[in-house]
Amino acid sequence: MFRRLLFLLLPLLGLFAGPVQAQTPPAVPVASSSPLKTYALRLKPGDDLRQQLSAFVEEHQMVAGTMLTCVGSLTVATLRLANQDGPSVYRGHFEIVSLVGTLSTNGSHLHLAVADSTGRTIGGHLLDGCVVYTTAEIVLGELPALEFRREPDPTFGYRELVVEKAPGRLPGQLPEGLKKSKAKSSK
Repeated sequence: MFRRLLFLLLPLLGLFAGPVQAQTPPAVPVASSSPLKTYALRLKPGDDLRQQLSAFVEEHQMVAGTMLTCVGSLTVATLRLANQDGPSVYRGHFEIVSLVGTLSTNGSHLHLAVADSTGRTIGGHLLDGCVVYTTAEIVLGELPALEFRREPDPTFGYRELVVEKAPGRLPGQLPEGLKKSKAKSSK
């Protein structure tokens, strides 16, 4: 009887695991790399945060960019919250505690988190209508060897990020404008 009880308890204790089964490691996502070109800018009171970012992306023909950092304040925060169809508009004084996402002339995807005077924080998709109160200090990164696009993903039907090498560039090759700026900085 003791043997039978021991036989039943050993697997529970992990002392007798039986044959070792090979485990397949999780698949590592494919990643692409690029040199990084950075831009620093400041938005002023009354500017629309998303509209100004969109205008900057268009003016610089940025096809693969990222939000590196943003701090500042808003008087209006317009967000699309998780699983909501329409915008939610908040009025008051808010600190920008985070702004993250991807930027591209082919479609940007940005999330904003703001905190009110009590520290209550809310976040969601950045929409037009976020009005700068005192400032928005922004640093953007451009990945010139890549191109971001948005294509429908069959899982949920949303247009999701597709990362490609920029057309006409070999891996590791810098774009012409970046080569010149590197040469100037070495003098």
